[in-house]
Amino acid sequence: MAATSHPLSTLTAIETLKAGGNAMDAAIAAVAVQCVVEPAMTGLGGDCFALFAPRGGLPVALNGSGRAPAAATAEHFAERGITAPAPTSPHAVTVPGCVDAWVKLNADHGTKPLDELLRPAIGIAEEGFRVTPRVAFDWINNTARLEADADARDRFLPGGRVPAEGDLFRMPALAETLRAVARRGRAGFYEGEVADGIVAKLRSLGGLHTAADFDAQRAEAVDPIATRFRGHDVYECPPNGQGLIALMMLRLAEKLDLASATEADRVHLLAEITKAAYLARDTYLADPRQVAVPVEALLSDAWADSILPRIDRRRAQPPVFSDEVPHRDTVCLSVVDRDRNCVSFINSIFNSFGSGIYVPASGILLHNRGLSFRFAPGHANSIAPGKRPLHTIIPGMVCRDGRAVMPFGVMGGQYQATGHVDFLSNVLGRGLDPQDASDTPRTFATEGVLQVEPTLRPDVVEDLRARGHVIAVQTTPIGGCQSVLIDEARGALFGGSDHRKDGIALGY
Repeated sequence: MAATSHPLSTLTAIETLKAGGNAMDAAIAAVAVQCVVEPAMTGLGGDCFALFAPRGGLPVALNGSGRAPAAATAEHFAERGITAPAPTSPHAVTVPGCVDAWVKLNADHGTKPLDELLRPAIGIAEEGFRVTPRVAFDWINNTARLEADADARDRFLPGGRVPAEGDLFRMPALAETLRAVARRGRAGFYEGEVADGIVAKLRSLGGLHTAADFDAQRAEAVDPIATRFRGHDVYECPPNGQGLIALMMLRLAEKLDLASATEADRVHLLAEITKAAYLARDTYLADPRQVAVPVEALLSDAWADSILPRIDRRRAQPPVFSDEVPHRDTVCLSVVDRDRNCVSFINSIFNSFGSGIYVPASGILLHNRGLSFRFAPGHANSIAPGKRPLHTIIPGMVCRDGRAVMPFGVMGGQYQATGHVDFLSNVLGRGLDPQDASDTPRTFATEGVLQVEPTLRPDVVEDLRARGHVIAVQTTPIGGCQSVLIDEARGALFGGSDHRKDGIALGY
């Protein structure tokens, strides 16, 4: 079974499985398709993280996030008065990490050659795809980002108009880059014409990137971190991703018995634990290769017990304002194969359409993940040479008795850690199936307001207002979820694909 946010991606995963590929083969083939058909959400110019549970055992993790250029120091930017680069700035672009990660995942855990796995994405990029409803929605709502770069405007706003739902859209230059990766592996992206073209474009805009920065990019196999929740072990990738924050929140949710609360109480308590955990995130989370991140302390009973007395079940605490960039875009997918190999895979270009910086010769749209750095010296997450920024994307894996039982992921930038807690509370605490758990109304406490989807019941909204929450009803959906639950007793798979996206869960 596979669950993704786009029908063509899910179909590609299923076809890969039916052709004898394993779950990692299916995930790589599917995410490559998503990099073509969901250009606002992901692309080869972005990053990825993955959890892989071989034969249903405990997961291993891969950090495929990119690094800052070797010349990028906080002092360099401070001397020039740059404290927060624009989302479209070359200084917001770190070296894309996902292609190197795909190659490593294929070599370490795949069974089929990379050129075979990339074939569906190459065909779709060359022959074109029909724009689906959510893709069209994201496209029309982010035209300003595309208009900021002449090359992006020419490619993604053909004839000066936004492609509409049902339009055919082709990406021939991207097809050629995918072919180069299929032939040469990571060298097809990080060396030669593709890398040289990206570096030239960034440097023409004032970027500090060099060919050596691209050549140095490597994904890293890491040990996942975990906590206990509702009789299960929940695994996340370690920092620099914010999976740690999801685990901290799960510990609080367990102690507060979040799953058994009324709807209004659940939303309120989720908002309060979000404020506490995200404050810790913005204080401590950074690249552990360069900064000591106190993972054990933040997952300890002492930290959780220090937070609990500050949570008032009837009153909202003062808002915690984050100076991180709030909302970003991503795709996630979950796959389980016939041998119980399980994959949770997330690929992202951060903002909708990333930085908007487009390289026409290679068809690469670059992410702007560097916005998550602090650009002033002295903070754990300050930009530094070769450093990876705080990362929002977090694949998840639920295990029971040493066996993987549910790969899952929740898209939505900063929301993702909160989304993990909400989704797992629904599945493991309230007994909802993955689809129902995903479909429930979402809320997110951020930047001094409580964002709520319009499907939240009016009486619940009024209850929350009475507790002191400043309510902001959202005009766009909050996040997106993809999951596959393994029912071992019955030998069945249950998939959930978020109704907020275009995707579907399919099995055979």
